[in-house]
Amino acid sequence: MANRIFQSLILQMKENVDRTVGVIDADGVVVACSELALMGEQWSGAVEAVLGAGEAGLGYFQGKSFRPLAGPGTQFEYAVFVQGEDAMAASLCAMAAVAINSAKTYYEEKHDRAAFIKNIISDNIMMGDIYTRAKELRLTAEAPRAAFLIRQITTADPGIIDFLYTLFPDRATDFVLSLNETDVVLIKQLSENADSKDLHKIAKQVSDAVSQELNVKVVIGIGTIVGHIRDLGRAFKEAGVAIDVGKVFETEKGIINYENLGIGRLIYQLPTTLCQMFLQEVFKKNPIDALDAETLLTINKFFENNLNVSETARRLFVHRNTLVYRLEKIKKLTGLDLREFDDAITFKVALMVKKYLISRGIES
Repeated sequence: MANRIFQSLILQMKENVDRTVGVIDADGVVVACSELALMGEQWSGAVEAVLGAGEAGLGYFQGKSFRPLAGPGTQFEYAVFVQGEDAMAASLCAMAAVAINSAKTYYEEKHDRAAFIKNIISDNIMMGDIYTRAKELRLTAEAPRAAFLIRQITTADPGIIDFLYTLFPDRATDFVLSLNETDVVLIKQLSENADSKDLHKIAKQVSDAVSQELNVKVVIGIGTIVGHIRDLGRAFKEAGVAIDVGKVFETEKGIINYENLGIGRLIYQLPTTLCQMFLQEVFKKNPIDALDAETLLTINKFFENNLNVSETARRLFVHRNTLVYRLEKIKKLTGLDLREFDDAITFKVALMVKKYLISRGIES
């Protein structure tokens, strides 16, 4: 369809330009041209000329000037050409590139699948129009899909877009979308029986590949699997929440699944004033800040070992009686006995609430 638009525009140019004008694709095939006899010819040397274009953005092949059109990421998809290698050819080539790029952008905004998916996750399309547009673009509306938000946390490498295209080359079902300098979204169509383990495998594949090939560290948020294309917006938002909550409660993890956030997801949505009130009610005797570093380490190890006194003492390299003494001390300070399940749950939630408040810049 894009080729038809190119050809239509070039035929209009033909009436005002006395030189041959055309467009080649990434394989060097002439997909549009003012000289119809050249249509379908393949110029491999032209592709090399475009890829090796100098600072002016022009490449030369067989007496023609070539200028690449904008493509996804830094990828070369199409290039416009004009007969001649002189200044006039360069000017005509530049003007033709602007005109054809504008037509290409307009076409993609209205018809391109990736633009359609981006509109869905950005809430830029009416819910009632989604099914109709999916049908026009021959996209299966009902299919299991997942959204992965990939955030670069070291250096921002623009080449990540092209690299992800190589990992997920099927553009009929999978989409790689750039949001800003650091964030990329992967919309992946899944098999019917896919589950959270499959999602983690995909995220791990991306994380490992980006780290090894681009030397870029990323954190990946995963939304829940959705069965209809209209729900991709929700899945994308969940992936974003997974990263945001993970920054507070899962700081050591590079892959965070929305489904595994547990109580952290609930705490993250609470007003900070309510959280402060909760801490004041739980720690009536002394504020949580009264606990020193050694005591907090003891508490965290006790939770990590499922409230098992003997195992916790072994992990802390202390005598069992020493640990019991510390737990008694905590009980006197806070009024909570961590050996009692209900008190332990209350304390665990309180620690998470405190961490959440600190992330919001509230120390007390």
